[in-house]
Formats: sequence, C-alpha cells, structure tokens
Amino acid sequence: MAFDIDKYAAGSERLGWDDLDLDHFRQNPLSPESLRVLRYMCDVEYHTVCYTRDLLTTPSHKEGDISTFMTMWNREEFWHGEALGAVLDVHGITVDYDALRASRLKLGWRDRLDPIKQSMLGKIVGSDFVAVHMSWGAANEWSAVSAYKRMADLETDPVLGELLRRIAKQETRHVAFYVSQARERLLKSTRAQKLTRLLLSKFWAPVGSSISEREDVQFVFNQIMSGPEGRKEIQKLDANIAGLPGMKGLRIFEKALDGLGITASSTAPLRAGVPAAV
Repeated sequence: MAFDIDKYAAGSERLGWDDLDLDHFRQNPLSPESLRVLRYMCDVEYHTVCYTRDLLTTPSHKEGDISTFMTMWNREEFWHGEALGAVLDVHGITVDYDALRASRLKLGWRDRLDPIKQSMLGKIVGSDFVAVHMSWGAANEWSAVSAYKRMADLETDPVLGELLRRIAKQETRHVAFYVSQARERLLKSTRAQKLTRLLLSKFWAPVGSSISEREDVQFVFNQIMSGPEGRKEIQKLDANIAGLPGMKGLRIFEKALDGLGITASSTAPLRAGVPAAV
C-alpha cells in the first residue's frame, strides 16, 4: 500500500506526554545506566536538524513528497528529544542548546564537511541517490523503533516505558514512509540496488555513531542489544533490510554490532537485578 503523504502531514502533531507524571521519577529515579542511554537517544533526536541540513544539499530535496516528509519528520524528532529531555531534567540533567552546540563544535571539520560530501555524492550519483537515502533512512528508523521498544521492555519503570512506546509508535510512521519510498525506487533501478547495497554494506553505522564517542555507542548498544534476545532483534532488523529489492543476504546490523563488540553471550543490565536479555 502506498504511503499517503498528505494524510501523514495533516496528522503530524507534537508527541503527547503531558499526561505522564514525570514527578514520579523524583521518588523513583532511573538508574545511571538508563539515564546514559536516554541522554544518547535525546542527543540523536535533537541532531535530526543536522541530518536534514545535509540532505537538503542532495537530489532528495527536489522530490515533493520527500521534502514534505522531511519537514514533518524533523519536527517530530525534535519533539521526541523534547520529551526525553524532560525526563532527564527531572533527574538534574539539562539538555540545552548550548550543550548541543558544544557537541557539534567538537565534531569540527567532520560536521562542516558532511553537507559537502552529501552534495558531491548526490551530484555524482544523480537520482539514484534518493534510493540510497530512503534505504538508509529505513535502516535508521527500523533500528530506532527497535531501540525504543527494547529499552521500554528492559527498563521496568512504567512511566518511562509508556513514553518510549509512544515515541516508537510515531517512529513506525517514519519507517513506513522510508520503506515505501525505498522499495519503489529500488524496484525501478538495478543501478540503484547495486549502489545502495554497496554504500550500506561499506558505510552504514548505528544511529548516533557520527555524533558520539565510540565508547558511548558501545555502552548504549551493549545495554539494549546484548545477549541472546538482543541478537535475535538484530537479526530481525537485518531480515527487514534484506527484504528490500536487491538487498538479499545483507547483514549491516549484525556486522556493525559485531564491530562494536556486542555479542550474543554478553549481558549488560540496565538496572541491578534486571538481566539485559528478558
């Protein structure tokens, strides 16, 4: 079924979390491990504007449906960061724009070069770049949904679990757009399939890798994707990607997590006494 971009745009709204009692955390604070994961997730959501900036230099911005989606997507991801930031704030962790700006400045030349690299790649590849963008976005959003659901299941706090599931639900609409676009464009072009497969296999990395220190990436994914159940989830994500035209057998998630040292035998509890694989 084709994705209805007009219906999506009309229904796009701020994530609802005002009904959740965040003061609950004053008496039931989250563990330092959980807070570190949430801070990582919050930073990723707030950095969406940088990803959007980069993509506006590519052929994708000339596509009407994609431009509309990216506008709504950017807003919704900001609201996700806002909600996660509110939870962190109750715990005395403030995520403000000065902190975000400082983290971007730490990236230095990498951040300044990203729009240039994207623009050059788009010009070289042409319209097939859009298939790469959509497939890459599908991989990122699939992993985001999985991460939020895994975190909700592993962290026993009911208020946090409800918030994370609401975010995951909104993220599933992002998945639906990217997947529908990727499938349509990959089916039309064998060249796009080959290019997408090459770039995903060589360069895809877990969301947040480009803005975070390696040890933070390892910590977060060890928390939410380690152990036998985490490995099963990774394999499901790879099966999703492999289901796209021309991507059969691709294992970008397992390859990336193996590279980070996240194994099926490792466990990293989010909270003392709660195993990571439940």
